[in-house]
Amino acid sequence: MGEYSKALSSHERSLEIRKIALPPNHHSLASSYNNIGAVYRDMGEYSKALSSYKRSLEIRKIALPPNHHSLASSYNNIGNAYYNMREYSKALSSYEQSLEIRKTALPPNHPDLASSYNNIGNVYDNMGEYSKALSSYERSLEIQKIALPPNHPDLAKSYNNIGMVYNDMSEYSKALSSHKQSLEIQKIALPPNHPDLASSYNNIGMVYNKMGEYSNALSSYERAIEIQKIALPPNHPDLATPYGNIGMVYYNMGEYSKALSSYERSLGIEKIALPPNHPDLASSYNNIGNVYKKMGEYSKALTSYKRSLEIRRIALPPNHPDLASSYNNIGIVCKKMGEYSKALSSYERSLKIQKIALPPNHPDLASSYTGIASVYNKMGEYSKALSSYERAIEIQKIALPPNHPDLATSYNNIGMVYNNMGEYSKALPSHERSFEIRKIALPPNHPDLAASYNNIGSVYNNMGEYSKALSYYEKALQIKKIALSPGHPSTALTERNIESVKKKM
Repeated sequence: MGEYSKALSSHERSLEIRKIALPPNHHSLASSYNNIGAVYRDMGEYSKALSSYKRSLEIRKIALPPNHHSLASSYNNIGNAYYNMREYSKALSSYEQSLEIRKTALPPNHPDLASSYNNIGNVYDNMGEYSKALSSYERSLEIQKIALPPNHPDLAKSYNNIGMVYNDMSEYSKALSSHKQSLEIQKIALPPNHPDLASSYNNIGMVYNKMGEYSNALSSYERAIEIQKIALPPNHPDLATPYGNIGMVYYNMGEYSKALSSYERSLGIEKIALPPNHPDLASSYNNIGNVYKKMGEYSKALTSYKRSLEIRRIALPPNHPDLASSYNNIGIVCKKMGEYSKALSSYERSLKIQKIALPPNHPDLASSYTGIASVYNKMGEYSKALSSYERAIEIQKIALPPNHPDLATSYNNIGMVYNNMGEYSKALPSHERSFEIRKIALPPNHPDLAASYNNIGSVYNNMGEYSKALSYYEKALQIKKIALSPGHPSTALTERNIESVKKKM
């Protein structure tokens, strides 16, 4: 942080001198405001960065011709600030203004045009509009293939972004292929311990994690750390990322003590490297809360989630989607603690923010409806639960590919409600629909497939069809023994289900 304050002081001193020495709308003043904005951006103080970038733009509008490339840069910087603040519609507008100027001011295949399409793709990706994101990233890549040498690092970045969209769309084999293309270019174009190589290993690890290939994920993340330890200072904020990712893999494997250790390592670096209310700290507290929740330590989970929320309230705009995420997580813990009215209030608070901050069919809205439904299910208000789950699935059908895992989860949830209502003939097709999607979307030994087998087994168990129940429970157990760590609570639960059914037979 000391380096940032020195840089800020230097740029502010330069600005004061220029204010005295130059006319009030001289383009050099715009450069000073731009430099100050860049420092605030690096500090994570995006609202201050935005203010400086806007002041720079005001001067440039007066001092420069209307299609000057510096105006495009200003709109681009403003777009970056809005993007980091998660104000995506404003970011999109700014990036599009930048693109329009660049189309006029630059040759048709200039690299800056590729940069604009890339930024627009980033916004669409975060808005959940994945097909638009993919189209923008591919347009960026087309330009770069013409404008740049075949192994230029910017091509690697485009393949990386395309991989990220495929990951969001749950098209993991395509995602993996794109990230590996990115890595191959970087191996040729960059020094062997360049931080961008670490980013690619991180991204490859992320895809393996989603595929349930946890050993491959860990290997990729550990390779990223090896590079970053050589390339970066010991408490650089980028080192926090792979430790957080390793925490996520252990979390998915059910090795919660290892997950907690990794997340705390990530948080420790961030506390040294970042300002006290930086959004990344909030994310780490959120991850730690997730682990405590899984461990059944709900009061500790609630403390972590509330700390995350406190930081986000300071660091982010009042209707930022990450605030909705915090309220959602608090709702989950309150539900686990049996505090259903508090849980419902938190979920509804989350939904209220999302309705303002996000497009009407964004997948996160579906998550909030799912949370609300889960509380009604716990309260025994099954018709309200079904209504909310069905609202969630309506959104997901519009927002997601037809075989996205989240759709499978929603069908699974509807099946659980029907099971609780004793309407087993309706529960069974919902669970089977969930299973069919998971078979297409997930690797053959993914834990969610085991969950589907387990749930179908439970319905047959409740229907008194014990031989069918046993068959499905055994299939669930077979996967869990491969996919999960020894002694995982979920494996033990299925073993108990098998023993229970055998006694009934």
